[in-house]
Amino acid sequence: MEYDITSRPSYALLTVSLDAEEAIRAESGAMVSHDAGIDIETNATGGFLKSVRRAFGGESFFQNTFTAREAGDVSFAPPLPGDVEHVALSDETMFVQSGSYLAGASTLDVDTDFGGAKSFFGGEGLFLLRVSGTGPLFLSSYGAIEAVDLDDRDTFVVDTGHIVAFEESADFTVRKVGGLRSTLTSGEGLVCEFSGSGTVYLQSRSQDAFLSWLIPQLPTQSSA
Repeated sequence: MEYDITSRPSYALLTVSLDAEEAIRAESGAMVSHDAGIDIETNATGGFLKSVRRAFGGESFFQNTFTAREAGDVSFAPPLPGDVEHVALSDETMFVQSGSYLAGASTLDVDTDFGGAKSFFGGEGLFLLRVSGTGPLFLSSYGAIEAVDLDDRDTFVVDTGHIVAFEESADFTVRKVGGLRSTLTSGEGLVCEFSGSGTVYLQSRSQDAFLSWLIPQLPTQSSA
């Protein structure tokens, strides 16, 4: 399997070249195009219960698997203007924020991992996607993706709205920005403080920040 990412970082397009009998799995609605020799199968990946957990985690209940009857290309794009990043997993686990899983090898296990209070207060709902196994993983973002190596620093603080994914080896805690007053007035809200080792992937834009700007600009219905 080979891949090419073009038009990055603002409007990234992922093109995957499959040999005969190779397959790749992607989120529902992510496909842009494919060659005639590519077959599509839609299913509730991992069974009904796992798919229900994925849906609560903000991902599609169904996923599409693209299998090549003969060599050909299939292309994918994120739902928002942004980047695509390739991560090669080798018997590893990556935690991915809701909405940032684009596609991956059909051999990868994609499940939700109950994050408890840390994920809830981090703005990630009650679930994080847990992607594990061996094979290529493709992450998507709103804005550009930056990879930060935790090995070079003691701690690293990230606004929860800018997290794309992080390796299982990274430890994290969620906290407010200062006291309650700072949380309410700074515009930052909650942050994740990472430590340990591994890589954290960030997105340069935040959907929440964009909506906070956009909603006040929308026209409102005037009272009669």
